[in-house]
Amino acid sequence: MFKLICILNLFFVMTCTVSTGLAQEKCDGLYGKGSHKFSLATGSPGELGLLAVLAETFSKDSDATLCWVKAGSGQSLKLLRDKKVDMIMVHAPVAEKKAIEEGWASNRRLIGSNEFYIVGPADDPAKIGEAKTVADAYARIAKSGAKFFSRGDSSGTHKKEMDVWNKSGIEPQGPWYIVTKDFMIVTLKRADVEKGYFMTDSSTWAAEKKSLPNLKILFRGDKFLVNTYHTLCQPEGTQGQKWAAKFIQFVASEQGQKIIGDYGKDKYGEGLYNDAEYAKQYDD
Repeated sequence: MFKLICILNLFFVMTCTVSTGLAQEKCDGLYGKGSHKFSLATGSPGELGLLAVLAETFSKDSDATLCWVKAGSGQSLKLLRDKKVDMIMVHAPVAEKKAIEEGWASNRRLIGSNEFYIVGPADDPAKIGEAKTVADAYARIAKSGAKFFSRGDSSGTHKKEMDVWNKSGIEPQGPWYIVTKDFMIVTLKRADVEKGYFMTDSSTWAAEKKSLPNLKILFRGDKFLVNTYHTLCQPEGTQGQKWAAKFIQFVASEQGQKIIGDYGKDKYGEGLYNDAEYAKQYDD
């Protein structure tokens, strides 16, 4: 009897995974208990808990369950293109627009923003605190040979980093330039341990700064570092596409936008994201 129960439980888990349309992708989080299942790939909104709050609230009135797949913007776009997920939340405007033009994505909606900070050791060996632009800050790091950490994973953060290097006219290479091939929080913590520079999003910094004693914000405020988030979903062809489209509508609604704008204030004393009304001044 015990063996039969175990087999049935295993079958239930497998069924939940397959029914989201993710035959090959595992769920890093399941939110809601509804019968309608859909899947979403994203990075920091999932890591920092915002996605869970949005999905649980949506589920109350929609009888839906969301499967979160943890992926940076580049990988999220690939998962959408390959029909491995029903929708994504990303910050890679050029790639997003290309996806719409090529016809394998739809429903691109601005939902909010944060920004990037360059953090590093308090003594600031590259003197980026004196920089006037982010390109100047990067040039100072390269010239000094101080450690700089890059995710190197085609995420939105990595794409933005490479755009900055391009603006500075520098091709980063050498022992000072360390590629982690890892997510935001892991790379941020490594920069803290090894006392190097890193470009992190403001949301992750607000959530993690108390555990990063060796780092401080050294450069911020360049408009080029503002980071707008958009949703995209399948135009058709996946089981959860209908519910993904409904979720996008909810996230863009007054209720969803209030959740985004308020998220983190109770715990961190500041919101982790700006809403779409604020973000639209920086939207491409």
